[in-house]
Amino acid sequence: MFVRAYLRASTKEQDANRAKADLQTFANERKLKIASYYVENESGASLQRPELFRLLTDCEDGDILLIEQVDRLSRLNAADWERLKVEMKSKQVKVVALDLPTSWELTKAVNGDDFTARMYEALNAMMLDMLAAIARKDYEDRRRRQAQGIVKAKADGRYKGRQTDEKMHQRIAKLLASGMSWSEIQETVGCSRGTIANVKKRLSSITN
Repeated sequence: MFVRAYLRASTKEQDANRAKADLQTFANERKLKIASYYVENESGASLQRPELFRLLTDCEDGDILLIEQVDRLSRLNAADWERLKVEMKSKQVKVVALDLPTSWELTKAVNGDDFTARMYEALNAMMLDMLAAIARKDYEDRRRRQAQGIVKAKADGRYKGRQTDEKMHQRIAKLLASGMSWSEIQETVGCSRGTIANVKKRLSSITN
């Protein structure tokens, strides 16, 4: 049984490694060794998460998928959550979350007691579904409040849209001028390819 830790943040500006120490402490307390970490900055509301699916590809039957909170794994809608569960079930992956105490028992060997093991798995699956649904509702509520806030700000003449990070853009411009590749810039700055494209477009408009 391998423990594979999954760390996720929604945007490039957030630190996806923030909870790494907490996961390591949890594993140490249970004398578990984390085989590998899978880290990415992607929305939990999307299934387009390469590192999560790389983790599942690497998994063998009975491996543990360790997360800080259930919402790090899923803010998915019901249909996409079911698809992800099918992927995890096909590998018999055990999801253990620091905010889901019922899942902690899955880190223990049950010594051939099939009934106890199945009871823990069933209870954990029910709680996991509930927390995933709560995480999705929280996501939708925040999106709705943001949209309402934008509408009100526009009506009051206060809405300015998303502000450009000029310092980041200036840094990207310098790296482009130095001949650094887009992939290297992404790794260095922690930005998206779309941001690099926007900077390049602005530079082109200035020089033309």
